Amino acid sequence: MASEIHMPVPICLVENTQKTGLVVRQEALKVLSEVTQPVVVVAIAGPCRSGKSYLMNRLARQRKGFSLGCSVQSHTKGVWMWCVPHPCQPGHTLVLLDTEGLGDVEKGDSKNDTWIFVLTVLLSSTLIYNSRGIIDQQAVEQLQYVLKLTEHVKLKAAPKRSEDELEDSEKFASFFPTFVWAVRDFTLQLALDGKEISEDQYLENSLKLKADSSPATERYNQLRECIRQFFPERKCFVFDWPASQSDLVRLEDLQDNEMNPKFRQQVEKFCGHIWEKSPPKTIPGGHILRGDSLGKLAVTYVETIRSGAVPCLESAVLALAKVENAAAVKEAVKLYQDLMEQRVKLPTETLQELLELHTQCQQESVERFMARAFKDDIYYFQADLIRKVEEFKEKLCKDNEQVSRDKCEAALRDLSQDMERRIGDGVYNVPGGYQLFEGDQEALVEKYRELPGKGVKADAVLLDFLQSRKTLAKSILGTDHSLTEKDKELKSAQEQCERAEQERQVQRKKEAEERQKLDDQLRSWKEHAAQLRKKLEDCCEKELEEHKKLIMHKSKEESALLRDGFHERAFHLRAVTSRLEEEHCITRSKSLSWIDIVVSMLLKLLDHIFPIRRLFSL
Repeated sequence: MASEIHMPVPICLVENTQKTGLVVRQEALKVLSEVTQPVVVVAIAGPCRSGKSYLMNRLARQRKGFSLGCSVQSHTKGVWMWCVPHPCQPGHTLVLLDTEGLGDVEKGDSKNDTWIFVLTVLLSSTLIYNSRGIIDQQAVEQLQYVLKLTEHVKLKAAPKRSEDELEDSEKFASFFPTFVWAVRDFTLQLALDGKEISEDQYLENSLKLKADSSPATERYNQLRECIRQFFPERKCFVFDWPASQSDLVRLEDLQDNEMNPKFRQQVEKFCGHIWEKSPPKTIPGGHILRGDSLGKLAVTYVETIRSGAVPCLESAVLALAKVENAAAVKEAVKLYQDLMEQRVKLPTETLQELLELHTQCQQESVERFMARAFKDDIYYFQADLIRKVEEFKEKLCKDNEQVSRDKCEAALRDLSQDMERRIGDGVYNVPGGYQLFEGDQEALVEKYRELPGKGVKADAVLLDFLQSRKTLAKSILGTDHSLTEKDKELKSAQEQCERAEQERQVQRKKEAEERQKLDDQLRSWKEHAAQLRKKLEDCCEKELEEHKKLIMHKSKEESALLRDGFHERAFHLRAVTSRLEEEHCITRSKSLSWIDIVVSMLLKLLDHIFPIRRLFSL
């Protein structure tokens, strides 16, 4: 069961100094490694000293936490993190990221502003852009970092293969966070052409394009187009002044009755929306991240930036998949071992009993693995999981046999004590002694058979016991003068027939158990193949759903451009949409054959690890 994490205060996730540049803090990675729940990552960006930290504290349901800059000096440096239990989504952790102000004149060199913004976009599932006043050209210009995303983010590692292939930026909308614009200290009336409008309508009106073709208009439109194209899911909130000017310096200490009532209502509305609507953080393919995965992504992106390269989603996801899939194997194997140790009481009466428990525990462990693992090479890690589970099962089967053997041998030693005394006293070395010996031994065997809980080696141990007394029985038979030589020969032949039949029974049981193990293994592999197929089908469906949402967004944007009279731009977007629709059809048609190939690779790998001639029957 994933446990909640409680951080009393925020800590620095990504340090940003002129001396070190961008560095991920190990303390933060340790905290994230302990977050085993899915994460909802809400990040805030915007100009310095615009009140970002206050909103983040309220999202954490606290008054204090992230440092508030109530003077002309910017307080937050780098990216700070606060992990708190999610207020509205049980079983999830809310990860709040507060970033240093964009355009801080104290930094002198603002080259890291772009990278801070890129990291914020790549790590979050909801991005809040916080600004003051109104949404005018100056406010939009402060969001110039959106323009640089095309140069600072790549979706694929390989270059374009042809001119027809779409630019990465045409698909940013599938993987970028939802966008919320928070306008602070807003003093205007929400009205347009004399009619009252909503906050969202205010934002959309502010992002409308202009029709003339001057250089200034080109810049004006370019910024707005990027926001509209990269962030199709947009929301706006406006906030009054929180309190009087003199009280702002102690904003975090103000009681509710000392604050502007309208501002309080606006904050409550804003927090409610973020808590209820912000989705879990996912990566391409729809895989939901946990805290440790988020930390690994942060490290990958920052190391890429420090190396002078551009962060690439595909490369980051592939690197994460290898680490996550290996961890998924380890977690699933441990779960299987823990469940088997809890549920299996050695010795089991039959092999079937042990194999049924193995099947139950294996099913739960595979479900755990499938929930965490992702990407194309999942089959390789699944085969490793199967190998490790089989090794543990085989060890348990051997332990089961040994425990059974030890218990049965102890039982026979205990039951034969009386006979041993009689043998020592010479009770059977008299005329009629062999018949007496036979009667006592039959009574001993009968008592042994009635004992419960002997386990899978009960018959084999009994046969070994009787075989060990063969010489003794022959000696007693030879000294029994009450029997004729012919009687002795008949007794000896009868005893040999009985022992031979017992040996055949033990051998048949052993062969049956081996067939049972083989059948169980083949059944298990069929189930593994079916589970892998289902996982891959789900992944394909998620990918196609992402593609479909992108096409719908492009079509909606195309309609908006046509409605506003931008026919040339709409025509370009129509071509992009058509290309996306072609890719969607190609992806759908190839998915089934791709799934068949991956499943067959799993079976071939299993055949290599566990050579079984009957595997072709799968």
